[in-house]
Amino acid sequence: MKYLQTLFKHQLFLLFIFFSVSTTAQQIQTVAFYNVENLFDTIDGPNDDAEFLPGAASNWNTEKYNAKIQHIRQVMTELQMPLIMGVCEIENKAVLIDLVGSDKRYGIVHYESPDARGIDVGLLYRQDLLQLKSSDNIRFTLPGDTIPSTRDIVWAKFKYKKEIIYVLVNHWPSRRGGTNESAPRRLKAAQMATQFIDSIQKNEPKAKIIFMGDLNDHPSDAGPQLVAQKLTPLITKASGAFGGSYNYKNEWEVLDHMMVSGNSFVGKFQIQKESGSIQSFPFLLTEYKGQTVPNRTYAGPKYLGGYSDHLPVSIQVILHP
Repeated sequence: MKYLQTLFKHQLFLLFIFFSVSTTAQQIQTVAFYNVENLFDTIDGPNDDAEFLPGAASNWNTEKYNAKIQHIRQVMTELQMPLIMGVCEIENKAVLIDLVGSDKRYGIVHYESPDARGIDVGLLYRQDLLQLKSSDNIRFTLPGDTIPSTRDIVWAKFKYKKEIIYVLVNHWPSRRGGTNESAPRRLKAAQMATQFIDSIQKNEPKAKIIFMGDLNDHPSDAGPQLVAQKLTPLITKASGAFGGSYNYKNEWEVLDHMMVSGNSFVGKFQIQKESGSIQSFPFLLTEYKGQTVPNRTYAGPKYLGGYSDHLPVSIQVILHP
């Protein structure tokens, strides 16, 4: 009897060690998207960056630029240094290089877009955990235009273990000129994104897809609804404390989205289904006329010294050994 008790305790100990090792070997990582609000450098480039130069009304300078970089790094730290972070409203690859700094864990995916304001989208990824297989941009011409003049959709193909993950970063056309009048332009972006998603699901059905971006559309609008026919939305009003990621005239709206393919909820690279979150760290918020709003960098030409006019959105992924 004493022998059996000893054997049983030994087996329990081994079982405990097994589950402890299995649990600690798993990694919970963050995948995020953040509209960083006009991250321009201070150098006069070939794009239309006149608004963000030392001689402009905004008086954009090295001190303000460095503060902006530090602010975004602070957000990344609060997000536990994301596995993947898509960004928009960046001027060029150089600002992403400055953002990464000496952190060798991060790789960069960026393509210069034909956007009229000279802003692009980009992607940071943990190259110590993911292998970049390929990347490219999706360029298209909007209705009423004769040449491409908006942000590209940037995509990257990653490998984790034996699994393939595609990430699409979007920044759809704004509502400038009126919501209804500009809607066809965003719908065009949605159509281009869904065509690419269709091609992945047809040619690589086992591949997982993460779609993210500032769509300048609400979840119920036609463009996001088109993408949601292919992917599962993880950001809703309920994902944040205020019911949105952006505040317009004291109304919170969901403009920043993350959607994933159905096969993303299982496997070695496993997205947690209920993990969609609109992040509202206290330093990202301020009070304006009695209302809580994003702590932005500028209000028109007036420098406020904040972070962004958008809140970051994120999901959680479990990396299994």
